[in-house]
Amino acid sequence: MSEAFLELGTRTPALLKGNDPKPKILTLGGDHSIALPALRALNQIHGGPVAVLHFDAHLDTWNPSKYPSDWESAQSDFNHGSMFWIASNEGLILNGSSAHAGLRTRLSGTGWDDYIDDDRQGFLRISSDDIDDLGTKGIVDAIIKRIGLDTPTYLSIDIDVIDPGLVSRHPGTPEPGGWTSRELIRILRGLEDLNVVGADIVEVAPAYDGTGEQTALTAAQLGFEILTSWVSRGMSMIETGKDTSPDARRDEL
Repeated sequence: MSEAFLELGTRTPALLKGNDPKPKILTLGGDHSIALPALRALNQIHGGPVAVLHFDAHLDTWNPSKYPSDWESAQSDFNHGSMFWIASNEGLILNGSSAHAGLRTRLSGTGWDDYIDDDRQGFLRISSDDIDDLGTKGIVDAIIKRIGLDTPTYLSIDIDVIDPGLVSRHPGTPEPGGWTSRELIRILRGLEDLNVVGADIVEVAPAYDGTGEQTALTAAQLGFEILTSWVSRGMSMIETGKDTSPDARRDEL
């Protein structure tokens, strides 16, 4: 998968209207572990680590040892809750410039080890409940303050950031108390000026969707929001004449 992402990410786009020729890839899934090969490819494409903006009910920065297994191996260590831990240890994620949003996770034990691991990996944690005090604008402001507008960023959306009363996913880890689709869409629209270089929408399981296909419809709308934000940011760069190439961004610092 890493090779596939790298091959796609180094193609020359059909329309070169801006100064940054790198394609942006939106992945639809599927298991959340797909984020790891995407981050491995982005590391090579952009010449270093990128920030991660992670919408999810769960941390997904868990040490693989927290997952009980009858056989210990590199394969069993790689799963849908450890991929950011692995990515961080491989130096793929910018430590101190990344954020989780929508969290309401249970921890793996009685201590704070999960949060200590997450702190070491440099993530800001925004809980689902924070939206009651901050509103969608406050969530947007906190994310922008953390990541900045020019930092290359990978956007990863687990559908379970939305309340399970509104969408379905695989039945293993449902977490009540999530955001509505309207709140998430409003937040994404507030973040369209972020320098998102790749994205995914994951853990959508059609087999568990309702008769109205509300999960698929929500995921499709989230994909539409991401794609249109890329177009909007690109057009804004063209209209203002701003060079979006990596060299230009470095020269501005």
